[in-house]
Amino acid sequence: MFAQLRKFINTLAEQPESDQAPDFTTALAALMVEIMRADGEVHVDECHMIARLLTQHSGISTQASELIRDQAIEMVDEAIDLHRFVRVVNAHTGELERIEVIELLWLVAFADGRLDPHEEHMVRKVAGLLYVAHADFISAKLTARQQLKLTD
Repeated sequence: MFAQLRKFINTLAEQPESDQAPDFTTALAALMVEIMRADGEVHVDECHMIARLLTQHSGISTQASELIRDQAIEMVDEAIDLHRFVRVVNAHTGELERIEVIELLWLVAFADGRLDPHEEHMVRKVAGLLYVAHADFISAKLTARQQLKLTD
């Protein structure tokens, strides 16, 4: 299911980086960081999940994914809003890849074993900014829960 997203990440990694906009992987990491921080707490499980997802879906090393995650944390600290990151993701993905991005965000939200209402709100907000339909938003949520084998 993540094959198209992986393909996009790999092709975008080969492109030169703009001074104003983050590269795709960093923008994706920044959105994940926003979800991680939405509940006002940073759990180590969520940090590890971000690095793991970046490694799995971009084909980079664990060390590189941790570095990108840490850079994304700094960028999110300085950002006024999400639009800088959302714009990059929207520009480089199609409908199916954006649904996969929402699934990745759900995986981060569920990484600590529980879903905080603030995390859910933030995933919903990003889904709207990525033009992901509500049915796909819910489907991505259910898929992420199933992947992590979470129960109600």
